[in-house]
Amino acid sequence: MADEFDLPGTPDPAVWGYDIGTGQNGWGNNELQYYTDRSENIIVEDGMLKFTVRQESFEGSNYTSARVLTRGKFEQKHGRFEARIQLPWGQGIWPAFWLLGDDSNGTEVWPQIGEIDIMENRGQEPTIVGGAVHGPGYSGGTAISKPYELENDRFDTGFHVFGVEWGENYINYYVDDVLYNQITPADVPGEWVFNDDFYIIMNVAVGGSYVGSPNASTVFPQEMLVDYVRVYSAE
Repeated sequence: MADEFDLPGTPDPAVWGYDIGTGQNGWGNNELQYYTDRSENIIVEDGMLKFTVRQESFEGSNYTSARVLTRGKFEQKHGRFEARIQLPWGQGIWPAFWLLGDDSNGTEVWPQIGEIDIMENRGQEPTIVGGAVHGPGYSGGTAISKPYELENDRFDTGFHVFGVEWGENYINYYVDDVLYNQITPADVPGEWVFNDDFYIIMNVAVGGSYVGSPNASTVFPQEMLVDYVRVYSAE
């Protein structure tokens, strides 16, 4: 699977769907945004997928953004997942590129389905990203994670490639092809739940327990630019 975002307009509906609204309890993280599928928040133009975070009154929320996902359209077990992204920045801005276990049967729920965070960023820390896994016994604040920090650069001033190489007993984390972490079953205190199909999610949240709320220093609108998403088979 690869999406180079070369066709302007809405994201390819054969690949991407949307989460809409505020979710339960701000998607479980006390977030403040309302996710939409409007072109004001998500569009393909200039050869990239553009997420635009706006400060505006919309459906009872004070911020709008977008969250796209491949659930039910593209899911894969193992392989290399990568995207070339320029991040937004600012207090309370929370961009992410991540994978979630197949939950289509409706009986398994998070964190039992597993979550692989390829890239998360606190907008107030523009030189640092993190990668993590969440599973039963190690989710939320007890996720297994590690940060990666740029020297003499920022993630909001240019594009960087964020990726994982994922096999049966390991997940390797990369920024610009630099391997900065490996997580194996020996590193998690509970069950290893990463040998099923997972789907891709990309989003930019506002506020929430991970980043805190925006303040007077936060500039709006903010953009996350995605040059491509590429997935390679493990075979």
